[in-house]
Amino acid sequence: MKYIIQFLIIIAFSFLGEVFHFFIPLPIPASIYGILFLFTALMMKWIKVNQVREVSTLLISVMPMMFIPAAVGLIDSWAIIKSHLLTYIIVTVVSTFIVMATSGFVTQYVIRRDNKKGDEK
Repeated sequence: MKYIIQFLIIIAFSFLGEVFHFFIPLPIPASIYGILFLFTALMMKWIKVNQVREVSTLLISVMPMMFIPAAVGLIDSWAIIKSHLLTYIIVTVVSTFIVMATSGFVTQYVIRRDNKKGDEK
């Protein structure tokens, strides 16, 4: 029962992201909205980490399987992609470094903030 509840919590945030994506016409995937909502709920302590820990660990462990449909889609679209391959490679490399840098800065910010809270207690 615990796993079902944890899964429902994650699905609820995913659904919230879908609803938000439907009403906000920005080119941001619904999954990103859902992740941001879940992150906000965790940071605000509306949801505790132990309420989603086991299922999120499971989902992370099977995450490589989630890329298989995307890879098949790329193979199916190879005729379209082939003519713009260099552009795709450049965009992929640049965006990868931007994501890595952003993730690093956010992680450092959260760690420093948590350390400050620990020092104040």
